Amino acid sequence: MSAIKSSLRLLVEKWLGPTPAMSARVTRFGRMSSNQRRYVCVEALRPAGTLAIYFFLHDDGVWCVFPPAVKRPAMSVHHLQRDCGSLIV
Repeated sequence: MSAIKSSLRLLVEKWLGPTPAMSARVTRFGRMSSNQRRYVCVEALRPAGTLAIYFFLHDDGVWCVFPPAVKRPAMSVHHLQRDCGSLIV
């Protein structure tokens, strides 16, 4: 799924399968307070009751049903190129 951009509409159709008799609608949307990433809550009326699913927008532009991973502090090593000029004694 990483190479294929999936639209929110395609995911709603995949997960909720709305039909003219049972429609789906956006009930909440916004940004998460912790990292300002976008989310959308879509609800569909079912015979057993209301089904609600949250969708989250990832950095690569793909909507998913799971939130993006939290970026954690990481250490990295930068190799420094040293100028080893000739030393005249």
